[in-house]
Amino acid sequence: MNVLTNGPDGPEGPEASNNGDYLTSRRQVWFAFAMTFALMFFDFIDRQIIVSLFPHIKSEWNLSDKQLGSLVSVVSVVVGVGGLPVALVADRMGRVKSIVVMAITWSLATISCMFTANYSQLFVARAVVGVGETGYGSVGVALISTLFPKRLRSAALGIFYAAPALGSVLGVALGGMIAARWGWKAAFGVVGAPGLVLAWLYLLVRDYKTVALAPHSKQASQSLGGTLKHIFGTLARTRTLLWVCVGASAQLITVSAMWSWLPSYLNRFHGMPPEAAAKAAALVVLVGAVSCSFWGIVVGRLARRQPRNKLPALSALCVATSVIFVVAFGGAYTAHIQFMLIVLGGFFMNCTVGVVAGIAMDVIHPGVRSTGAAVLSLFQNVFGLAVGPVLTGVLSDHWGLQHALAVIPLCSVLAAVFFVIAMRRYDADAARISDVQLDVAPAFAGTVSADTAV
Repeated sequence: MNVLTNGPDGPEGPEASNNGDYLTSRRQVWFAFAMTFALMFFDFIDRQIIVSLFPHIKSEWNLSDKQLGSLVSVVSVVVGVGGLPVALVADRMGRVKSIVVMAITWSLATISCMFTANYSQLFVARAVVGVGETGYGSVGVALISTLFPKRLRSAALGIFYAAPALGSVLGVALGGMIAARWGWKAAFGVVGAPGLVLAWLYLLVRDYKTVALAPHSKQASQSLGGTLKHIFGTLARTRTLLWVCVGASAQLITVSAMWSWLPSYLNRFHGMPPEAAAKAAALVVLVGAVSCSFWGIVVGRLARRQPRNKLPALSALCVATSVIFVVAFGGAYTAHIQFMLIVLGGFFMNCTVGVVAGIAMDVIHPGVRSTGAAVLSLFQNVFGLAVGPVLTGVLSDHWGLQHALAVIPLCSVLAAVFFVIAMRRYDADAARISDVQLDVAPAFAGTVSADTAV
């Protein structure tokens, strides 16, 4: 096992000593959290701003709903597919440096979207946005999960995963407002620049030292093939992670469908101008952002004595999500009543995001947390976030948008089933890594420390 050290800020290695302390000083941990949250926030502004621009793009380029949905889905597909190799590098080479490179890439790609002249060019530019975002969520989750004490993990990740929803809120709202004043292409330039500044500041964040999977064995380090076999063998034996991946993906089909198509639905069926529809949809996403933190804290508290109870709690919340949205889009209501039902559904639909990440970190070996989180990200992006927008677009082209949005939430019922199955292996998987010890890495060479910066 790794030997724990006492740094200048006090004892380190909370998971090994079980003293509930942070891996390094609270100031450094919360600085790392704030910076990672900020980058995730602008990540989703860049990713989701396009949904409020759908009416403008559809009108100017005469696109189908399937094509519009693909402009959202392509980012998720690239993020999911590219996340594993990026996370493998991050787990071996360092998480902070990887995050800085990714943030610069996606910010420049977002800015490039404003110079596109047709659908194909915009599609490619959006794909490059995904290239920049590959692995960011998984690497950020690994960093936060390891710096914070285990008792605060679900709450911290619940708050962290409010960032995508909050970023989506601002992206949707800004997209409509900027497009109304300066044209839809200008929106990409406005939201792309802040990520470049944050990437530079992220160099101040403290990383943690990479932990060997098998400290007393040299087998895994003899070759790249041996290392990969050891890593993925470790993850494959963690059955809780695999079932949680499938359940999280199913729930995110519902979430991504609502995030992507609600502005267009309000525009088409309730006659709202694009800017007003974007603001109304942003309210639903904002409710989801608040609920993400709320459910992360509530579920974490409910399962404090018996951590595996997080899984049946998620199952119940997923069923509630499905019922509310099916009722909202499956019946005939006034615009006001239907919107209130949609807002209520928005309060439940983001329930899984932070809690799922916390469950995954509970059962993944610290030496491969970035990679394990990338597996979760792969499922969530490719089989969840990517599926929702384009599947809804396909169903909309055949049945109409309202019927499509009434059917999609049934995926949340599948999520509920998978979470119950995952509960059976949680205790055994968590016990397997309970004695692993951790230590904080030195500050990034050539930079001042976070204690100096804040």
